[in-house]
Amino acid sequence: MVSGPVGRTRTPTCWIGIRIFAVRNVGGRVNGWSNDSGAGCTPPPLPEIVKVPRMVAAWKDEGLSVGFTNGCFDILHAGHVSLLHAARSQCDRLVLGLNSDASVRRLKGPGRPVNDQHDRACVLAALASVDAVVVFEEDTPLALIEALLPDILVKGADYTIDTVVGADVVQKAGGRVVLVDLVAGKSTTGTIGKLRAGSTS
Repeated sequence: MVSGPVGRTRTPTCWIGIRIFAVRNVGGRVNGWSNDSGAGCTPPPLPEIVKVPRMVAAWKDEGLSVGFTNGCFDILHAGHVSLLHAARSQCDRLVLGLNSDASVRRLKGPGRPVNDQHDRACVLAALASVDAVVVFEEDTPLALIEALLPDILVKGADYTIDTVVGADVVQKAGGRVVLVDLVAGKSTTGTIGKLRAGSTS
């Protein structure tokens, strides 16, 4: 057991229950896989149908607040960890929307991602601040946000509320949008640039 960021003791994210989802289509039925085997992050041989909105609704029925954030999270760094910790401090359960490999390539270019979606999901799901990872194929998580209707939508302070995708959806449903400070000088693009330049400083 590990201690979560708000002092709760819980089982590590990736090892029990439905925690990792590879989403193909959002809208009622969510096609993907989940890790229930207790054997790390190896998906079962055949995809399962997972109703992610039902899981979120169940959390809400228990009186738990559900937060959502999203991104590519290609090479995990201190800035990512800080943002996720801050996001989890705002809610009882945090769902992370993860851009698929195809989505990352469209947004970042043909050399990305460095780590594929399975590896990125496994690393993120192991963090105490993350309760579920959902991989989405679109360029933005709007359809996923509309399906889940989180109570809190969290993004970095490099955004403004009016530029956060899904902010209007969450606010109209009675939720709120939170912008958290970023760690200066930390980015996957910067890390890749240093590696190419042969620098580790």
